[in-house]
Formats: sequence, structure tokens, C-alpha cells
Amino acid sequence: MSSPTPATPPAKPVIIVGAGLAGLVAAYELTLQNIPVLLLDQENRANLGGQAFWSLGGLFCVNSAQQRRLGIKDSRELAMRDWLGSAKFTDGPNDYWPKKWAEAFVNFATDELEDYVKGLGLGFLYNVGWAERGDGRADGHGNSVPRFHLTWGTGPEVVRIFREPLEKKEKEGLVEFKFRHCVDEIVVDEKSGRAIGVRGRVLQEEDSPRGVKSNRVEVDKFEILGSAVLVSSGGIGGNLEKVKKYWPTEKLGAMPKHFVIGVPAHVDGRMLDISATTGASVINRDRYWFYTEGLKNWNPIWPGHGIRVLPAPSSLWLDATGKRLPPFLFPGSDTLSTLKYISETGYAYSWFITNQTIVAREFALSGSEQNPDVTGKSIWQVLMQRVFSKKGTIPVQNFIQHGEDFVVSQTSDLEELVKGMNELAAKTDDGGPPLDYAAIKEVVETRDGQFENTYSKDAQAMLIHNARTYGPDKMSRVAVPHKLLDPKHGPLIAVRMNLLTRKTLGGIETNLSSNAMRPDGTPFPGLYAAGEVAGFGGGGVHGVASLEGTFLGGCIFSGRNAGRGIAEELKAAASAVEASS
Repeated sequence: MSSPTPATPPAKPVIIVGAGLAGLVAAYELTLQNIPVLLLDQENRANLGGQAFWSLGGLFCVNSAQQRRLGIKDSRELAMRDWLGSAKFTDGPNDYWPKKWAEAFVNFATDELEDYVKGLGLGFLYNVGWAERGDGRADGHGNSVPRFHLTWGTGPEVVRIFREPLEKKEKEGLVEFKFRHCVDEIVVDEKSGRAIGVRGRVLQEEDSPRGVKSNRVEVDKFEILGSAVLVSSGGIGGNLEKVKKYWPTEKLGAMPKHFVIGVPAHVDGRMLDISATTGASVINRDRYWFYTEGLKNWNPIWPGHGIRVLPAPSSLWLDATGKRLPPFLFPGSDTLSTLKYISETGYAYSWFITNQTIVAREFALSGSEQNPDVTGKSIWQVLMQRVFSKKGTIPVQNFIQHGEDFVVSQTSDLEELVKGMNELAAKTDDGGPPLDYAAIKEVVETRDGQFENTYSKDAQAMLIHNARTYGPDKMSRVAVPHKLLDPKHGPLIAVRMNLLTRKTLGGIETNLSSNAMRPDGTPFPGLYAAGEVAGFGGGGVHGVASLEGTFLGGCIFSGRNAGRGIAEELKAAASAVEASS
């Protein structure tokens, strides 16, 4: 969809509910057409950019310049095959628009995304990451090749390239921000059925830092009318009651009793219900993208704050009872299937058994604040902490020292390690099962026996060797294959991995212009949705599972389509008025 030629700008602004990445992108596109924009957000200005700011800044690009430079042979066809193998779309009505969005997004990731963001000043780290390495089947879940393009500057840089142009337009009067404005209702014109505004509460001002839970003290009410309404308010990952309401027991087993929380408390899903009440179609609400490698943040910002470990494939993964997870439930391979397996054990955690060598090379942490070297654009720190360090990044070292989920045996004594794991398990909220040392010893030694040679029958060993055929993984991401019990690679480390809330894969159903749909399949005049609240496009562009790097990309693509779609609609309406006058 190309940008339309500007027409007479509307007298009333386009109202955008939610000043996260999708809302900023839509606003940016609207300002290119000289269309006034009003962005509302229930948090303060410190939270501008929403969840994108906290992100690692990964973008899913296909056949990019970075990939070609590294010798990665990727294509539109291969990416689409991978997407469909992961999404598992059905022929039902709830996947009609999501399938169209999936094809459109892969085309965008192949033809436009790289140039679009680089044209705004974004840069990528030299290597391309390999996320979601797959379930071992050519036609199944996962990325066949590395596609995770890490932003140089992480999430804050992704936000910056859209924030700065909007702040300039704010000074010129074309853009206005209203923070601490909590929308409770979408106003619909009774005659035309068009969304024309919003009503809600003005919340008490506060200067709390980004992400900190804020008050909900009402100081006033508001009603604002505009030319169109875009909902870009995010998902439900901070609202466990909402998660529980839509948890897909038949697909993932009983909902686990405990999660660590991967998003701030204001990620509450309110606008999904408000949009549905207004008459928008909300679909696929039982599709989540929650992680299985969560740590309790030793220095939390929001309630229950959890941080995800982004693991490479070498750690030994055991469930809470000490059983090794089956193929292909290996670190960094198949998030959704691993979530299902762990949920069905009846426990909300699992274990990594690993060592210092693997942690130093393979443990990355999610979040811009957990990657100050990349966020701060320090090449020197990237090299010192990720390539040459024998201890890992400073944030990883801090978690080992201060985090409650780590058990370390400085003597590399497995029996001592298992004792520490049992002590930690006993402290869980509902009490974890005791681990039998002899059984754990057998599992570890059986695994280590597959590393006597460079070849093996063990699927995880083959995965590790395969990963190291990719140059960047060999250089800085995947440890040299070795036995866990080899003292040269000690100390031994165990990590309790908690389940972690994060993304909502379903949401407001939209057409390719990000126009919200009604349950009867017709467009809802004047109402648009973009970003996570729209399932990153269409009400569920990922289907049931993500390939990673597609969340920020989905916000950018759906926000761009929303901005251009609204501009096109307003231009057509203005042209019709001019023609009739």
C-alpha cells in the first residue's frame, strides 16, 4: 500500500489510543500527509513507545543485505513456508484475515522492511540471530535460516526513529500527546455507525519512571471527537485474570499456577473488551506467546517482573521432576511446544543444567535494559562481553550473583548442585518435587556420553554441531561442544526456568488497511487497530506460533498500514465533499 497524495486535511484529528510503537508508526505516516493526530495514553510521557522500548529490537527480515553478506540464502518462498509451518492456520473464519496478513507481512519483510527502517536511520548489528530453530521437521515450526536482525541500539532505537519526527511535528502543532488519559468508551455516531471519538477518565499526574505501576486516581473526565479512531493499546500479558479467562486448556493443558510477568501492569487488555463492546470483531483470544525461560528479576521494575533468557542450544533441559525434555524441545527451538509440555507436568518451572562456559557464551537476556552494551552502541563492550568474556555479560553475571533462580556449585560437584536445586524447589510457592541425585546423574552422564565424538545419535548434540556451522554462532553464540561435567568448563550451574507472560497473538480482526471488522465481516467505519491489540495484524498474523522478530515488525507493518489506510479513507471522503460542493 503506497502513501496517498495529500488532500485537504480534516479539521478534527485522528485519535490514536495507545502511544506504543504501532501508534507512533501510524502517527508518523499520517503526518506525512499533513493530517493532524492526537495520541492518548493512560501512562505518563516516560512510557512513550510502550513495550517496544523494553525490547531487544529484533526484526524479522528476509533476504536482507546482512543475510547476503553472511552467505545466508533466504527467500520469500522459504520464509512463507516456515511461517505457514508455524502458524498452522485453519480454513475457518478466524484465520481468513490472519492468512492474508501473513502473506502480506512476509512480502513486506522481503521487499520493504529493511529499507523502510534504515531510511529512518536504524542500523543492525553485524550478525543475524537464529531464533526459534525449529521442531526438526522441514515443513514444521521454526526458522530454516537466521532471520533475527538485532537493532544497533535495541528497542529504544526502534522507538526513536518514529518518536523524533513526531516530537518535531508536536512543536509545529500537527501532533498532540495527551498522557494519563484512560479511554473507557469509543464514541460511535448513531446515524452513520462510524467511530468518531472516545470518552474516558483523566488520571492523576505522577512522575514515576517508565514501567513502574501507576495510580488510577481519577481527577476528571473527557470526551474527544475526531476524524477516525485507531486502537493501538497492546495486549494482556500484565493481566493474569484476563490470561486465565482465555487460557486454551484443550491446547496447552491446565493453566499453570504461577508466572513471572514479562510486561508492565498497564498491559491490561482493556481496549480489547472496549472494542468488542463497541462492535468490533475480536478473534483468537486464546492464542498466546509466552516463554518458558523466565527469571525472577532481582531488581524489578513492575510487579512480578520477569526477564527471559534467550538461550542457545547447549544447556540440558529437565522438567521439574528431573526428566529430560524430549526432542525437539531444546533451548531456543520450539517455544509453544515446550510451553505445552511444561504446563502438562503440573509445575510452572523447569531446570537448565549447564556450566560457566555455556552461560558465558549462550545466555543472553531479553530487554533493552539488560543489554547496555548494544543499547548504548558500544562496539568495545559487545566484543569484551560477548566474544572474549569467560563470564558472560555484566547483566548475566548480576543474575548469577543476585538472582534467586540460580544454583552454582563452585566445585562442579553434581551432587552438591542437585542438593541446591532441591533446596530451591522447596521454596517455590506450591513446593516442587524433590530430585533424585542418582537419576539426575544418569541423565547428565548419558548426555555427556554423546560428546565423546564430533558425531552422535543425540538430537541435541546434532543441533549444537549444526548451529556451529553458521559463522556468527560459532564465533560468539554457541559454545564449543563439551561434556557438562568437564571441570575445565565449570563451575556447574543450574537455573530454575519459570514460565513468563509476554505476547497476545489474537486481537481485533482487521483488513489489510488495519480497518477493524465487525462480526458480520463488514468493515467498521472509522475504527482501526494496529499492533498487539490487533494480533499484530488481522487479529492473529502469527497463527498459533511466532518465528520471532515478528512482533516489532508486526507493529511497524500494521501501524504503517493503519496510517496509510486512514489517510486514504480521509482523502476519499474529502474528495467526495469537494466534488459535491
